[in-house]
Amino acid sequence: MLEIFKSLADPTRLRLLNILQQGEFTVQELIEVLRMGQSRISRHLKILLEAGLLSVKREGTWAYYRLLPVAPLAERLLPLLESEFELLTDSVADRAAVVTVLAARRERSQFFFNRHARDWDQLARQLLPTPEYAERLLMSLPHSRCLLEIGVGTGGLLEALRTKSEQLIGVDHAPAMLVAARQRLEEIGLDNVDLRLGEMEHLPLESASVDTAVLNMVLHHASDPLTVLREVFRVLQPGGFLLIADLLRHQDEWMREKLADQWLGFTEDELLGWGGQIGFEKIFSEALGGAKSEYGVLLTGLTKS
Repeated sequence: MLEIFKSLADPTRLRLLNILQQGEFTVQELIEVLRMGQSRISRHLKILLEAGLLSVKREGTWAYYRLLPVAPLAERLLPLLESEFELLTDSVADRAAVVTVLAARRERSQFFFNRHARDWDQLARQLLPTPEYAERLLMSLPHSRCLLEIGVGTGGLLEALRTKSEQLIGVDHAPAMLVAARQRLEEIGLDNVDLRLGEMEHLPLESASVDTAVLNMVLHHASDPLTVLREVFRVLQPGGFLLIADLLRHQDEWMREKLADQWLGFTEDELLGWGGQIGFEKIFSEALGGAKSEYGVLLTGLTKS
């Protein structure tokens, strides 16, 4: 107990807790937000970790710190401190700096996909081989009135998804990708798909407006996966279904540069943990392995309770 209260008796550590309420961040990103040196920030993070107020997730050579209290007392204390965090002298500046860091993550991703829209399909096949999972994905989807695909890319999945819903909406944050998707739809004569420009974290849809949502190989590009899942929860109707298809956790660091990946895949516990935190309930979770040269795929079905 004493260790927890000691860890809270420092304004910088309180700032860190306030910042980490807003997402997961690397030490380098925390340096940008706090405008402090690495050794100083690392020391404060170590104290908070030892007190059981934080956890750290290793992603290749990166380490993401998150607010995840493991000590029972810490778990009870943090909600009581939330309103007090806003009274910190640097609270407004820290919040603005967090917005800047997350925007930089999104801008890097958008720049990459605008640049590679024309050759994206070929690039993904060459650098990201996976077992065939499209049929399993489609079998997992219920028939619905309105289906949303988030991160449509060049539209490769849209034709198949059209058989699952009366109305199909596709969202992507890269204008060049939407141009490629429209061209594909014109070529196959599919002209009744509503394509919209928008961010995963700020979907251009009203609340409770869709029955089903699909995140197909896009969550690992998200600046903040938890925020994306909260936004999907918002646009889904009660009882709505979310299907996530993404990479199983791996350690190929080069994907951050070559494919603009923010996260090196996910584990089942991560996705289900985030989903449960928001209010989703598990329907199923299935790991699909492949050949030695292929990356495993994790299919996760969640419903909005």
